[in-house]
Amino acid sequence: MLAELWRQYKHEGNVDAREELIVKCLPMVKSLAQRFATYSCCDTDDFISAGVIGLLDALEKYDPAIQTSFKTYARYRIRGAILDEIRSLQWTPRSIQEKIQNLKRAYTHLEKTLSRPPTEGEVAGVLGMELHEFRNMLVQIGSSTLLTLSQNCSKNEDSVPLEMLVEDPNAIDPVDQLVSDETRSILANAIRSLPKREALVITLYYYEEMTMREIGEILSRTESRICQIHASALLHLFQALRSRTMAEDAPAHREAAAN
Repeated sequence: MLAELWRQYKHEGNVDAREELIVKCLPMVKSLAQRFATYSCCDTDDFISAGVIGLLDALEKYDPAIQTSFKTYARYRIRGAILDEIRSLQWTPRSIQEKIQNLKRAYTHLEKTLSRPPTEGEVAGVLGMELHEFRNMLVQIGSSTLLTLSQNCSKNEDSVPLEMLVEDPNAIDPVDQLVSDETRSILANAIRSLPKREALVITLYYYEEMTMREIGEILSRTESRICQIHASALLHLFQALRSRTMAEDAPAHREAAAN
């Protein structure tokens, strides 16, 4: 249906088809905007406006001959536009950035030491915090964690943001295959290696597209607790791809040192 509407607009100049296509995609824009708003103090309407810009961009750039379905392509563009809006607002204070960096260092240290993803208690211990303090911090930095993870994890400027890969591994157009199959395999393995509760939250949130509140009802946890688990899971996944990037860089560094 969406593909036919796009064809009528693009090849026949049917303005009514364009308007109908936008109307049919608006629920997707609103849904994505609301999901991002969960992590930030920004108004959902700001994200909806940015998402509409992404949708309009998709209307002009979509090519059915080389790309996936219009819905998939539009979703990719909408998410990108919303992330651009978040970055432009620059709402992450320095204190939050420092906490995120400390968290990353703690996770990296523990994963090297334990050869497995650390538990919340272990991370809290390294940070010198009580478990409840650590969990409160996860809620506090939840929005900033998502934005940080939207930054590329690879040295390749064309790589795809981690959080976008987690949400929809099929969202990348074939002609724009920005992440290698190896990277996707590493990410899939990382998700499987997560603690069961974290893996379940990731699955329900990104693949089943449930809200934090709905997941909390299923798992008999508060929405705040689900946000904590989600933030912890994303940090684990970030570390998995970061470790992969460092492993790729190691041979080059050794060669440079030898010369």
